[in-house]
Amino acid sequence: MNLEGKILGGRYEIVEKIGNGGMATVYKAVDKVLKRNVAVKILRDEFTTDEEFIKRFEVEAQSAARLTHPNIVSIYDVGVEGTLHYIVMELIQGKTLKEIIVEERGPLPWKWSVNVAIQIASALETAHRNNIIHRDIKPHNIIITEDGIAKVTDFGIAKAVSNSTITAFGTTIGSVHYFSPEHARGGFTDAKSDLYSLGVVMYEMVTGKVPFDADTPVSVALKHMQEEPEEPIELNKHVPIAVNKIIMKALQKDTTLRYQSASEMLIDLRKALKDPDGDFVEENEYDPTAKTQRLSTEMYDNLRNSPEDKKGKKKDNKFVAFIKRHKALSIIVGLILLFALSLGGTLLVLNITNPPEVAMPNVVGLTKEEAQKQIEDAKLVFEVSSEEYNKDVEAGHVISQDPSYMEGYNNVKQGSTVSVVISKGQETTTVPKVVGMEQEEAIKALEEANLKAEVVEETSKRVEEGIVISQETEANAEAFAGDTVKIHVSIGTGIKQVTVTNVVGQDEASAKKALEDLGLIVNVSYKDATSDNGKVTAQSIEANKEVDEGTTITLTVNKVAETKNLTVNINVKGITGGYKESGNTSSENKESPNVNITVNSERRTGISKNETNYSVSLSGKDGEAVAIKVTITDAGTGEELYSSTQNATFGSQSSVSFK
Repeated sequence: MNLEGKILGGRYEIVEKIGNGGMATVYKAVDKVLKRNVAVKILRDEFTTDEEFIKRFEVEAQSAARLTHPNIVSIYDVGVEGTLHYIVMELIQGKTLKEIIVEERGPLPWKWSVNVAIQIASALETAHRNNIIHRDIKPHNIIITEDGIAKVTDFGIAKAVSNSTITAFGTTIGSVHYFSPEHARGGFTDAKSDLYSLGVVMYEMVTGKVPFDADTPVSVALKHMQEEPEEPIELNKHVPIAVNKIIMKALQKDTTLRYQSASEMLIDLRKALKDPDGDFVEENEYDPTAKTQRLSTEMYDNLRNSPEDKKGKKKDNKFVAFIKRHKALSIIVGLILLFALSLGGTLLVLNITNPPEVAMPNVVGLTKEEAQKQIEDAKLVFEVSSEEYNKDVEAGHVISQDPSYMEGYNNVKQGSTVSVVISKGQETTTVPKVVGMEQEEAIKALEEANLKAEVVEETSKRVEEGIVISQETEANAEAFAGDTVKIHVSIGTGIKQVTVTNVVGQDEASAKKALEDLGLIVNVSYKDATSDNGKVTAQSIEANKEVDEGTTITLTVNKVAETKNLTVNINVKGITGGYKESGNTSSENKESPNVNITVNSERRTGISKNETNYSVSLSGKDGEAVAIKVTITDAGTGEELYSSTQNATFGSQSSVSFK
């Protein structure tokens, strides 16, 4: 089926096929919502017709999607489009560990191999802590990125296949080389089964070979159950002693002799990098088959040594006589009996060391008594691991159980312990008084009372910044632990505070700019002075004081008045119409008229005249206003010919004309 261009779930557009597996086909796709490349794994057709498998597949994939770890391929989504069941996951650029092993055509460097094993074990540690068993750890499911990071994929999917009603044998042919003995015989698998498979992966990395190989998958499975592998150090002399011991411990057929957790194996792997020839790997010498072998030997000896008269005088009983007469038949019968007894002994020991599986009940939410009865009725051991406060579960009821319950996946060994956490109900507490405290102090006080604080910022002209103004839940009130108490904390006036700078001695323009840059409003008051013209002599708000942005500040500035000249132009001829005769009409006796100029005070600095005009220079301070009165009289008679007054200002006018 060509799926290129198809869009799944309305967002994942298939780009190209990038791989095939026993259970699924992998495609590269684009997430049209988040605009990123993803990998989409679509189940093969033979799996989609089994409703029970599909149900398990979805449960396991959703469980695996909860795993977050740098060495686990992230699962983003699980969905179905028509008959296509798919998983959307992180797209990894790199090669599978199997491809690397094949390309190398021999052992990989032991340090590199141990580093990869550490990353795989770290991923398994997280998964096992979340009650997720991989069940298909093999180099094909481990991707090495371009940066050398190991990423484990397909968590939980193998369980869905192994529990399916369809025959999964065809899909396990490539995996049987990595199966644990209990997995190979169809028994109960747990975290220790994953560690066995990791041991096989390590074996293959450091030797270039799997520990067991044969012509058929069945033969390989039997070897896992019955044969001991050749030690890696015998195939590759460069394998350090500690690494060899770690691999052999992981490959123990008896689960009690293996590593009991990924954490335990991680400790030894990390030690091996630092001390590769160290003797730190603990070995358990217990042999569960010894009792069976002794029992078989004793039975065989008893059968051979039938009772007879020690002195040879007693008559043989019928049984002994029959054996003596039919020796060949007796040997055959004896061997059959010996085999039966040996088998019975072996089954007895196996029943002790590998008890049958039973269905574990779901007791979450039940009372302690109800949970204990159901667990013990299932021939399991009931244990209360702790009692905790819980606001969602009524007191005396079960909050959680370990192992956790997941529908369809709850077979455990008979006699296993099921630990439960019992609720103590919702915890209550007393709300402390925090008004007046600093914010951090108030939060700490609430947390010590098992409460949460929510800070609401509020402006205040009365309460200092950072201090609690009020609390929405009254002090000394009873509340449930974990409740949130809102506290209102002052942020001050909400107006920015600025520090006034010292501008005394600066010129007016510089001082004004410095204060306006701080956000202050500047007024200027001028003061008459004889020196330091334009310099600031005082400021209304002292330096280094904090004030609100926008505050008005007044500067006092020296003002030294400048002296300005004003010219008074008087057109005598134009005003009088010519010279006035005084007493006679002889032109040579004509006299010039008298011209008088009166100002507020005497300010004349110079005077010039000609036959028709007077020009008088007056001196005064810049900005000073004066009234200038001009009077013209006849020089002979004293008769007033003209009189006029004009106002003028020094600096704003340069001349005044009388015509």
